[in-house]
Amino acid sequence: MRVDLFDFELPEDRIALRPAEPRDAARMLVVRPDAASDDRQVRDLPDLLRPGDVLVLNDTKVIPSRLYGLRMRDETAARVEIMLHKREGADRWRAFARPAKKLNVGDRIRFGEDSEGMVCELSRLDAEVEAKGEGGDVTLRFAFSGSALDEAIARLGELPLPPYIAGKRPTDTQDAADYQTIYARDEGAVAAPTAGLHFTDELLRRLEERGIERRFVTLHVGAGTFLPVKADDTADHRMHAEWGTVSDETAGAINAAKAEGRRIVAVGTTSLRILESAARENGTMAPFAGDTSIFITPGYRFKAVDVLLTNFHLPRSTLFMLVSAFAGLERMRAAYAQAIGQGYRFYSYGDASLLFRADQG
Repeated sequence: MRVDLFDFELPEDRIALRPAEPRDAARMLVVRPDAASDDRQVRDLPDLLRPGDVLVLNDTKVIPSRLYGLRMRDETAARVEIMLHKREGADRWRAFARPAKKLNVGDRIRFGEDSEGMVCELSRLDAEVEAKGEGGDVTLRFAFSGSALDEAIARLGELPLPPYIAGKRPTDTQDAADYQTIYARDEGAVAAPTAGLHFTDELLRRLEERGIERRFVTLHVGAGTFLPVKADDTADHRMHAEWGTVSDETAGAINAAKAEGRRIVAVGTTSLRILESAARENGTMAPFAGDTSIFITPGYRFKAVDVLLTNFHLPRSTLFMLVSAFAGLERMRAAYAQAIGQGYRFYSYGDASLLFRADQG
């Protein structure tokens, strides 16, 4: 499909720089097949779902994955910014480098240097450029591995706010809490599963009282997820792989619910993508552990998910393509135009939409 079909104009002032307070006070546009969109709040979610629905949340935890270092080559050094996006082993990470043109295979990058080139041996972290790909993608082999590497990244890294926020204000201590779901537990994401940022303990309690079942999956969100598509046709776009799991317990609970005619409600496109990756062609769910690079565009036949809670996404992004596949392209274009006109807040810290599948109207 032509990528320009998924383009739209978004005023700069619609980009949220801070989340709603409290989290579940965010606005929520309810989009149903063949019905006018309804303006609600995320805290209304229990009233919009049915007892017996299964709410599936992504429990990944964001790590401080933006690193600043010095490329060391012979007697020269150059500053580089590294954005980790996918772990490849105990001592290896895939990353986006900026500027990538300053790096060659075999170069050494030293993290932990101060502005005058001094370094504390206890805080230093070295890495070698093992491979270079397209679009600034590099593979780094670190001097540490396993938990020692995790501790070094946590010590030296910075929370990776998306560029449309980080370009407008500096990251601060409040972001450490704001850019993490309250149920995050499995470290490995370099971007937040943003639909989950709206949940509070109170909202989870009310959902439980409503009789809505809660299950967890894990998808370690990569930085490539949110990038605009640069190709002219969706067939020419390559998704970055992300690692995820669906446990035996979660798969069994979803299969039981579907057998009883109960709905599966994905919190976020990340939950949806790992569920659709694990689903069999007949709609049943299998346990899953591994990489997925699923790319969902209009025409995709959904096998697992019936309802989707998600934020408002970038134009020309794979995520806007996904919601267009889920709820219908024209319906989503109209819904986004309505949201822009009514002052909804967009992107990671923005408002939400509750989408019901186009083929279930």
